[in-house]
Parts: sequence; structure tokens; C-alpha cells
Amino acid sequence: MVVTANTPSTPAPTHKKHEKHVDCEPLKDLIRTVPEFPKPGILFYDITTLLKDKVGFAQLIDAFAAHYIDRDIDLVLGIEARGFIFGPALAYRLNAGFVPVRKPKKLPAKTARVSYDLEYGADALEIHLDAIEPGQRVIIVDDLLATGGTMQATVQLVRQLGGEIAGLGFAIELDFLKGRAKFPKYDIFSLLHYDE
Repeated sequence: MVVTANTPSTPAPTHKKHEKHVDCEPLKDLIRTVPEFPKPGILFYDITTLLKDKVGFAQLIDAFAAHYIDRDIDLVLGIEARGFIFGPALAYRLNAGFVPVRKPKKLPAKTARVSYDLEYGADALEIHLDAIEPGQRVIIVDDLLATGGTMQATVQLVRQLGGEIAGLGFAIELDFLKGRAKFPKYDIFSLLHYDE
């Protein structure tokens, strides 16, 4: 398993002097697969079984932190809902702030909004207009990279607010769906890869 998941089309990160590679492959044993959820034809990778394992969850956050620790990150953005699990823990480790990216009508102040397509439907995401100051370095984390629609919407939100995207982080990447192809300009870091 390759922890840093750069491809030839993805520029190599420039801050690697203290980066540590953590073997996360054993964490696959803690992830449950649920067929036909949320609809027929979908195989769902359930991370709740990993999250309840204190050693596994710690290893997952440690692997994320090792990748980003020397990159001067100002903010970690977590995408609703499972990005809320990783984001705050990672932000704490990086001495960064945390910003939630939420479904519509959940944030109380003025927001920016982007609509997007999912592999099994459509949705929208919002972020507070004052969540990111222009030029702040941010990373965006989520549990899964599938077709990339959710992350693509979040990238648009960050661009609208003038943030500098330092990386996109995922616990799981479904390689066969080729979602990373939508992000050739960004460092994509996925801890676990599935080919089917």
C-alpha cells in the first residue's frame, strides 16, 4: 500500500522533509462493507467499525498528521458528515482551525453555496462567507473519494472565498471510479485504496 497517493498527473508536494509514511493497510480489516447501501448496486465502505477501534482511529489520524505536519496549514475543512470526524482531530494535531462544510440551511450566518451531483443523486454544500480569509492555506478532508463530486463542490467553495488549497485528504479512495482525475492541480492523499 502506498500511503502518499500522488500520480504522475499530480504535482509532488514541496514540503516532504519530515514526512513519515505510515502503513495503513491493516486498517482495512477494521472497515465493514455493506452491499446494496444506500441503494441497489452500491457497495458501502462503513468506517464506523474503524472509528470505534481506539488504536485504528489513532493510527488513521497519525497518518494524516504525518503527511501534513510541515505544510503550514491554517485551516482543516471537514465535509458533512464524516469529514467532521477526521477534521477536528487533524486540526488539533496540526495546530490549525477547523471549518465545517455543511448541507444547506444548517449554518446560521451568511453562506456561499455550490450544488453538485453524487454517484447516487444530487445535493448542495455551504460554508460561512467569513470561514476562510483570502490566502489562508487549507486542506479538505473526507472519508471517501469516489466520483469526486462532493470534493469538487468543496474546492469551488474554497476558491470562492480565496483560500489556497494545500491538499485533499481521504481515508478511502475507490481507485476504479477515477475520482482523482478531477483534481490534477492538487495533492491528493488517500490512506486506503480499493480497486473494486
